[in-house]
Amino acid sequence: MVVLSEAEWRARESAHRDRVRQWTGPHRQRRHDGRKHPVLDFLFTYYSFRPSRLERWQPGFGVVLAGGERFLSRRGYTETGDGVALSRDELTGARLRTAEFVLGLLSATASRQPRLGCFGLHEWAMVYRTSPEQIRHSGWPLRLGHAGTDEVVESSNLSCTHHDAFRFFTPQARPLNPLQPERADQVRLEQPGCLHANMDLFKWSYKLDPFVPAELVADCFDLAVRVRELDMRASPYDLSELGYSPVPIETPNGRAEYVRLQREFAEEAAVLRQRVIELCRDLLRWGESADPDVGAHVHEPMHR
Repeated sequence: MVVLSEAEWRARESAHRDRVRQWTGPHRQRRHDGRKHPVLDFLFTYYSFRPSRLERWQPGFGVVLAGGERFLSRRGYTETGDGVALSRDELTGARLRTAEFVLGLLSATASRQPRLGCFGLHEWAMVYRTSPEQIRHSGWPLRLGHAGTDEVVESSNLSCTHHDAFRFFTPQARPLNPLQPERADQVRLEQPGCLHANMDLFKWSYKLDPFVPAELVADCFDLAVRVRELDMRASPYDLSELGYSPVPIETPNGRAEYVRLQREFAEEAAVLRQRVIELCRDLLRWGESADPDVGAHVHEPMHR
C-alpha cells in the first residue's frame, strides 16, 4: 500500500478538479442555456460518466489516504491503520469480470498494427442518402451539401472496424462497408488506429471505477476530447462557426492531414492503453491474492 499524506492527496484532488472543470463547467452552462454542441456533447451523452463523477477525485486501489476520514462516506472505503483506503470487499466477481474483459479487449487491440486511412468516413456514412430531418446534427449545414456528401461516400472505400460507429450507418451505407462488425466481433476487430477505439479508452477507464485513479480517467478524457474534435472536423458538417476548421478528407491534402493526426493519436493512445492494461492486471492480481478461486469467476466476458 502507498500512503499519501493529507497534504499530498488534497493537492491532487484540487488539481484534478481544476483540470476537468475546463470541460464540465462549459457543459453545464450549455445545458443551463439550452444550447447543444455537436462536438462536445457527445462526451457527456454517448458516454455515461456524469460530469460530477468526472470531477470527483479518487486515488484508486492500493492507496491509503492519511486523514481521509471523509472518504468513509463513499461506498467501498474502509479504515486502516494508516488512514482510509478502498476495501478489498468492494472487488466483487462482477467487477473482476469487467477488469478481465477490459484487459482482454485492450490487449488484443494493442497487439495489432494501427490501420490508418479510414478518413473518418463513418460520419459521412451516417448521413448518406438520408433526408435532412434524419441527420443527427441537423442544425449544422453539410459542407458539400447532400449530393456532394453522397458522392464522397460512393467514391471512397469504407473500412470501418468499430461496431459502435458502424451501427449508426444509414441502411444504404451499411452494404458499402466490406466488414459488417457486430458486438461479438469487438475483441477480434478492434484496432489501435481507430478514432473511436481510442476515444473509448475513457469508457474503459471509468468502467473500472472506483479502482482507477481519477488522474488516469482524466487523461483518457483529455484524449477523447481531442480525438472527438478531429472526428468532427473531418466530418461532412460545417462547424466553422464554432471555431473548428475542417479537415477536408474529400481532397488529397485533407486525407494526408487526417492520417497524420490519426497516427499521432494512435501513438498517444498506445501509452494510455498500456496504463489501463497494467491497472487491470494489478486489479486481477489483487483479487486473486484475496481469493485463490477467483479465477473461476472471471472468465465470462462482459460486453458493453
